Amino acid sequence: MNVFYNRDGIGDVLLVSLKPLDAEKRAIEKKGDVVRIFDETTNETAGYNLFNISSYYAVSGNGTVEVTDELVGVMNELLAKNGFSETIEADFSPKFVVGYVKEKQKHPNADKLSVCQVDVGTEVLQIVCGAPNVEAGQKVVVAKIGAVMPSGLVIKEAELRGVPSYGMICSARELELPNAPQEKGILVLSDEYEVGQPFMR
Repeated sequence: MNVFYNRDGIGDVLLVSLKPLDAEKRAIEKKGDVVRIFDETTNETAGYNLFNISSYYAVSGNGTVEVTDELVGVMNELLAKNGFSETIEADFSPKFVVGYVKEKQKHPNADKLSVCQVDVGTEVLQIVCGAPNVEAGQKVVVAKIGAVMPSGLVIKEAELRGVPSYGMICSARELELPNAPQEKGILVLSDEYEVGQPFMR
């Protein structure tokens, strides 16, 4: 789940994104201060727009909003108050973690891409990577599905030239770290980092 707020650009609306949805399948249902966005073919909820949110919860700043237990509680109260029976559940697990590249293979359909198997502590993720310096045996920063990059890009499950990819191996520049090199290449971490630990930007 990703939550955004931009009072100047959009108004007093909290945008709650639960999963990606193709524009042609998008349908909406409005009740009071809540608009539910859902897939018209499956009826699966993709997100909510919560209007007049400052009447219910103090939101500060513009951009990505930190999801807390308190905010999830307020959102669920708002849904119930406006006639929705669904509840929102939040995943508080870290989205930027230290990974270990177990394997690197050449992409079958693209010269400049590699298919990597990356251990992130709780699972091994297949990630397609275009960095020239990625190698097996490295510790790296992995943005898992659902991560929001500093640029605002939301990491989603993808398919790159026919190969599924479940996250992104990050460069220092993509993470907007101070003094990040401008040339292409992932950030390679030193050995003292522990696989699976959250990476704090």
